[in-house]
Amino acid sequence: MIRPSSLAAAARPLLTSAARATPATTAAAAATAARLSTTRMLRDQHDASGTTHFGFRTVREEDKESLVRGVFSSVADNYDLMNDAMSGGVHRCWKSAFIERLAPAPDTRLLDVAGGTGDIALRFLDYVREQNGGALGAAHVTVFDINPEMLRVGAQRFSKLGLENGGPHVSFVEGNAEELAGIEDNSMDAYTIAFGIRNCTHIDRVIRQAYRVLKPGGRFMVLEFGKVNNPLLSTLYDAYSFRVIPHLGQILANDRDSYQYLVESIRKFPTQQQFVDMMKHEGFQVVGQGYEDLTFGVATIWSGWKL
Repeated sequence: MIRPSSLAAAARPLLTSAARATPATTAAAAATAARLSTTRMLRDQHDASGTTHFGFRTVREEDKESLVRGVFSSVADNYDLMNDAMSGGVHRCWKSAFIERLAPAPDTRLLDVAGGTGDIALRFLDYVREQNGGALGAAHVTVFDINPEMLRVGAQRFSKLGLENGGPHVSFVEGNAEELAGIEDNSMDAYTIAFGIRNCTHIDRVIRQAYRVLKPGGRFMVLEFGKVNNPLLSTLYDAYSFRVIPHLGQILANDRDSYQYLVESIRKFPTQQQFVDMMKHEGFQVVGQGYEDLTFGVATIWSGWKL
C-alpha cells in the first residue's frame, strides 16, 4: 500500500519542475531543438562515407562540384530560358522583389555569388540608379561564380550595356562559394545568392564564408526555390516540375538531364525553417521568422544580419 505522504513526495519534484518552466527555459529548449534539427539535416546532407546528393543520386563529395559545373556549362547560353521554364517566367518578379527587399544604397558594395549571367547584378545597379537620380554613385557589385561559361555570358551582357568587367561598378570573379578566395574579411556591405546555394556541396560552409566577408551590419540574402506547404498546390507543383520541366529542357535546350537534376535539387534543399536555423548556427541574426515566401513558397527569400 502506497501512503498519501509518499505520493506527495513523489509528485513534489514534478510540481517543482513544472513551476520552473519559465519562458526563458522554454526558449532555451526550442533553441536546443533547432540546433539538433540543424545537426540532423547537415548529417543527412553529407553521409559519413563522404557522399552527398546530386539531385536524387548519391555521389562522392569530391565529384559533385564537377557535376554541377557540367550542368551549368551546358545551360549557360540558355540560362534565362531555363529559369523561365523552371518558374513559368515568374523568376523575373521574384528577383525584382529580392533587390527591393535588399534596398541597396548608392555606396553599397555587393557580393553576388553564383551570379554568373548577371541577372541580380543588373537589377542591383538599376535599383541604385533609379533611387539615385540616374547616377550609380560608388555602388559596386562583384559577380562571383564557379563556372567560367556563366561568367562569360554575364560579362558579355554587361559589356553591351557599357559596363566593363573590372570597371568602377562591376567585376566578374571565378571561384568557389565555399571558399571565396580573394574576398577579404569584413569587406562587403551585402551578400546575395539567387538560385545557386542548393547546388553547393556544403551549404553550411557557404553561409560561414558569407559571414566572414560581410562587414558588421552587413546583410546576407538568399533567393531560392522553397517548399510549398499547401498540399493541393504542392501536388500540382510536383506534377509540373517532374512531368513538364525536363521535357521543356529537351525541347528548348536539347538537355533533359540538366533540367531533371535542377528539379531534383530543389527537393533536396532544406525547408524554410531549417535554412533559418543554419543561418543562425553560423552567427546571423534574423528579424521575425527570417524568411518570406513568394508565390505560396515556390520561392523564398531568406535574410540575415551580421551584428
